[in-house]
Amino acid sequence: MFLFFLGLIAFAVGFVMARSNARSKTPGRLTSLVGIVLAAIGFFTATIKIVEPGQVAVKKLFGEITPEVLGNGMHLVNPFADLTYFDIKVQNFTMAAATNEGGDASEEPLHVLSSDGLEVVIDVSILYHLQPEQTPRLLEETGTDYRDRLVRPISRTKIRDNAVYYDAVSLYSTKREEFQTRIFNSIKDDFNKRGIELEQILIRNIRLPESVRKTIES
Repeated sequence: MFLFFLGLIAFAVGFVMARSNARSKTPGRLTSLVGIVLAAIGFFTATIKIVEPGQVAVKKLFGEITPEVLGNGMHLVNPFADLTYFDIKVQNFTMAAATNEGGDASEEPLHVLSSDGLEVVIDVSILYHLQPEQTPRLLEETGTDYRDRLVRPISRTKIRDNAVYYDAVSLYSTKREEFQTRIFNSIKDDFNKRGIELEQILIRNIRLPESVRKTIES
């Protein structure tokens, strides 16, 4: 909208110049004409918005979020509307001791308590994507920081809540796949309620307390 307002200013200046005296009449008219052209270009370009592949956009006009979701491509929108862009590609939230391997976010591994009261350290990756049609509600209820306000706390809480059903050795060995399925179903339900689709949960590693690990190895 910068060109639009610049054009209005130029038009106003030219109008005043044209009215002030005979010598400035022609320059004033020329300035006004330039102002009209700039305003027209500015207004037209402000109505064109591009949404890149793998994104959607949500419109907000005068503080009100509209339910319409803009897919990728070119769109003509109200020049006074603000667009919020959301990435709808698969995103990776990883909790692991190792450095992030191509994921979008990474933090320290998750420490959980097993049913026998032992602390187990879990490296896990959460793969998810946003449900495009739910992004207006997500923007209104959560905002754009959905990873920190939804993905992170829900994932950590559900993994901890479900770990207490297994003893440490079972988590490490025979029940790992069952545990992974259980937390997938638990997290998926909560994500769906908030406009997030869970793709996959990958338990990358489970580390037992040193004393338990030595007992297993001996």
